[in-house]
Amino acid sequence: MPDTERRDAPWPEAAPRQRRRFPWSKGEPRERRRTRWGDFREAYPRIVTAMALGLGGLTVLDGFLLFKAVQYRREIREDRAAMTATDRQRADALLASEASRADLEQALVAQQAVTEKGLNLSVKLDKGTMDLQREGAQLRGIRVQIGPEVTVGQPPGARKITPPLGRRQVVAVVDDSYAWEVPSWVWTQRGQPPVRDRRIPGALGPVAVILDDGTVIYSRPKAGPLADDAYVLPGSLRADAADLEAIRPNLGAGIPVYFH
Repeated sequence: MPDTERRDAPWPEAAPRQRRRFPWSKGEPRERRRTRWGDFREAYPRIVTAMALGLGGLTVLDGFLLFKAVQYRREIREDRAAMTATDRQRADALLASEASRADLEQALVAQQAVTEKGLNLSVKLDKGTMDLQREGAQLRGIRVQIGPEVTVGQPPGARKITPPLGRRQVVAVVDDSYAWEVPSWVWTQRGQPPVRDRRIPGALGPVAVILDDGTVIYSRPKAGPLADDAYVLPGSLRADAADLEAIRPNLGAGIPVYFH
């Protein structure tokens, strides 16, 4: 065995040193264990850096999750504080049943409509009414017709059209000069051949409200596929033109609309 392989062989002065800063003493056995953190850090700098970055990332993630948990708890406390004792009992009872989760969500939407400080529209789908209100005070009540739930298209590209639920907001209020693009499936439902230009002025009647998700609250037009009094556009609402005209000055972009 060459002398350089022996543990007690002297290290040549011209040869590069190992990671250890100082040579081993003659009475100290040579070993790879690092008994001190400084030795380990100097021997494995990349491992130490990776460990530090990993711990830092986990700490940031834990902090974010803690912040969201505190935020959610605060929102729940605020919502419950806005409820009456009866509403809180009702919410607790609904939460006890998994099948009633949707009912609870709709109850919370109705509660938001009542506590909304500004003007808003509250649509009760089960009663067919739409109220212009402020902080729960009804300013005007309107009877509306709710479009049915239908499935349009052919599988596998079929999609279901349903009345909206939850919070929406007004994008625009238009009159009979507005050219609305009638969906192609409406012509199919009406048993009419679709026209080449589906943008028809006055297709939504004398006055209509367009919401941010594309839902329309319209009045019966004089002509077009929605002119039939017996047909209500699926997934939308129809009201008398006189009622929509009466509340039109109070409606503008950003007005919330609650469906429940």
